[in-house]
Parts: sequence; C-alpha cells; structure tokens
Amino acid sequence: MNWLSNFIRPKINSIVGQKEVPDNLWQKCPSCEGMLFNRDLTENLNVCTHCGHHLKFAVKDRLASLFDEGKYVTVRVPDVPTDPLKFRDKKKYADRLKDAQTKTGEKDAIIVAEGTIGGNAAVIAAFNFDFMGGSMGAAVGEGLVRAAETAVNKNAALIAIPASGGARMQEGILSLIQMPRTTIAVQFVKDAGLPYIVLLTDPTTGGVSASFAMLGDVHIAEPGAMIGFAGKRVIEETIREQLPAGFQTAEYLKDHGMVDMVVARKDLAATIGRVLGLLMKRNTSTGKQKPLPSDKAGSNGSSPQPSGRGVFTAPGFGSTGATINKAKDVTPPAPANDKPVQDKRNVRKATTR
Repeated sequence: MNWLSNFIRPKINSIVGQKEVPDNLWQKCPSCEGMLFNRDLTENLNVCTHCGHHLKFAVKDRLASLFDEGKYVTVRVPDVPTDPLKFRDKKKYADRLKDAQTKTGEKDAIIVAEGTIGGNAAVIAAFNFDFMGGSMGAAVGEGLVRAAETAVNKNAALIAIPASGGARMQEGILSLIQMPRTTIAVQFVKDAGLPYIVLLTDPTTGGVSASFAMLGDVHIAEPGAMIGFAGKRVIEETIREQLPAGFQTAEYLKDHGMVDMVVARKDLAATIGRVLGLLMKRNTSTGKQKPLPSDKAGSNGSSPQPSGRGVFTAPGFGSTGATINKAKDVTPPAPANDKPVQDKRNVRKATTR
C-alpha cells in the first residue's frame, strides 16, 4: 500500500483544493508544432510567434484588423432559395446548411462590409472558411454582386478576400453559374473606374480562383497561402510529373508573376491603405481628395468636379461609354502613278453597240 498516494495526497488536495485548468488555453502550430498560448496568438493576429506561420483567421477579426479603428458596417446580402435542387448525399443539404449556420452564426459563407482603410472608402467581401469550407454557392454569388453594386454606389474600392475550396457541389450548375456572375460584377466595378483588389488567403482554390479571385488590379497574398485550381496530387497524377517544391504557395506565385505582393498579416492594413491612397488619388494626411488634371475648372469658370477615382479615370480606361473602334469598310485610294483599270467586257460591249 502506497500511503503517500492513498492517504497524504488526498488530504492535501482536500485542504488546498484542485484547480481546474481549461483545455483550450494552448494549441499547436501546424507548421513548427510549437505550443502557442491562445491569448498571445490572438494578440499576434493568429500568427505563430515561433515560425511566423499564418493560421486560420476568423472573418470578423480580419475585418476589424483591416478597417480603420476596427469600425465597419455590414451590408445585407439578398436571400436566395434554400436547397433548390433538394440535394442529398450522406446528409440533406438543408441540414448541412443549418449546421453551418448554427456553428458560425452566419447565413452563408460570405460577409460584405463597408468602411474606410487608410482614410479611403472600401467595400470588402470576405469569405468564411468555417462555413462549409467557404464554398461558393448562389448566396456567395449574390454577396459578390451586392458588394460590387455597393462599391459603385459609394464610389469606393472593392476588396475581395477569398478563403474557399471552390464551388459548392450541392448546388450543381447553380454554383457554377456564380463564376461568370462574379466576373461580370468585377467588370462592373472596373467599368466605373474603381480599383479592385484581391487579398488571397489560405486556401484559394477551385472555381473561386478560376473566376473573380484572379481578376484583381492588384493581388496581395498572405505568406504561405495555398493558391491554385486543382490539388497538387491531382495535377501530378494527370501530367505524371513531380511538381517543384513550394508549388501553389503565395511565394511561388509571386516569383512567377501571378501575385504582386506577399504581405504579413500585421502589415496588410497599412499596405492596402497605401495602395488605395495611390489608386484613389487621396491625400491620406488630410483626408481630402486631390483634384485630377481632368477635374480643373473649364474655360467657362465652372468649379471642378473631382471624381475620386484616381488613375483609373484616365481617358479611355475603363469608361462605361468606351467602345471598340471597328475598322470601316472603306476602299483605299488608288496610287497616284497607277492608271484606273477598265472592265474589258464593258468596253467590248460598248464598241459593238
């Protein structure tokens, strides 16, 4: 009989009392496997303090970290039919939606918000990966369209933050339709002369990367983010070759010209604000708008009408009234040294008459 364990320790525990330690105080970094204290991880914007690995970031925390002073207003996304195809695999699609809505507290995988970044008006359409892997269905397509309309109406930049595994297979062709719809929505913003920026996060794959996610005027990516269409294993089995190291990472895409910048999460707000300040031609120090050359007063003495659309208001760039010059069917004049050619048949007929 072990009297220390059976008698002494229970008496000491009864006097001192045993404190319950929560199980969610620590988590392991998926990259370096270092132990991370959750409070320190939250203060560091979910970036590993040991190796700098960027962990998944809650969509609301991301919006608060990007907008000035963490203040923004959410934009309501139009309702769409629930389970239009009555799809069922191992579980009803309607039940999957209810589970995801209960888990995240959101209606679908996208949140649209408006505010300012670096003093510049901006509308953000951010994906929530916790909602069915951020898959793109009809509601997500409606969210992108509403974000584009809001950006044009507010004369603001549009920023898309995808974090998605691609199209939502439970909606079939209705999900695939969102690819051209979101492409048209992006073009709507560009035709209005407003900048469109994409912040690529981990992961950005499938139909999302094949549509609006790779159409930005400026592409910014977080370090280590996986960006691509098909998975690495699928590509290797298709082409029967070994892919290079680091394939489909943000750094690899930057080296090959698909991404403009790879920016750490703590520097994203300042970087995006600086880019918007350049594109929107705003004076970030005073918050006032710089007039463009085309905004100067005319000969009639009228006051200038600044557009606030920066370099995108250059003549012929993205203007809604721009048309493609079509070649007119005009016969070129004959060279001066050449004599006109007569139709011999007409001459012969004229002589016989």
